[in-house]
Amino acid sequence: MSNMGARVARMFRNFNLENRVHREISKEKPRVAPRHGTSLPLMPRPRGDSGDRDRRNERLLTLLRAVYVESTDPAAAPKEVAAEKAAERRPLRFSLPGDVYGLVELPDVPKGKLTIAEALKALSSHHRQPQTWTPGKIAQEYSLDLKDTKALLEFFIPFQVQIIPPKSENAKQIKAS
Repeated sequence: MSNMGARVARMFRNFNLENRVHREISKEKPRVAPRHGTSLPLMPRPRGDSGDRDRRNERLLTLLRAVYVESTDPAAAPKEVAAEKAAERRPLRFSLPGDVYGLVELPDVPKGKLTIAEALKALSSHHRQPQTWTPGKIAQEYSLDLKDTKALLEFFIPFQVQIIPPKSENAKQIKAS
């Protein structure tokens, strides 16, 4: 069966093949682009004495030897300051039991930083008791900047659940309790 399909395909492929070949051969050929003349020299010779560029210029060499460059690394000072800041660490306030999400729990954290467990604990404390856990108290408790703490409490909202009402009346809906 497949042999018959190949025969039909070959028949269409070879249909009028000889006439098509003659037509292509009889077409006028495109002209070839002219070749670049090779009789010209590759680069013109400089005027004057060509030995000037090969000779040493003693005056320029003495000036070059007189140049002395002294370099200092400006990035060395900020690294020391960053190393001192990194040395300021605070003990961990709150951690979850066991390997949380497969990560190893740290014993201490740099000042101005929070772990995920501490951030969730601070947010839940503020959410439950906003009068007690004010942004100032959270910043003092976790050694944070007050501006960063206010931004954390305003923009990091992991507990907010929004229920979108259905478009039709007969659709099932979760009851808010």
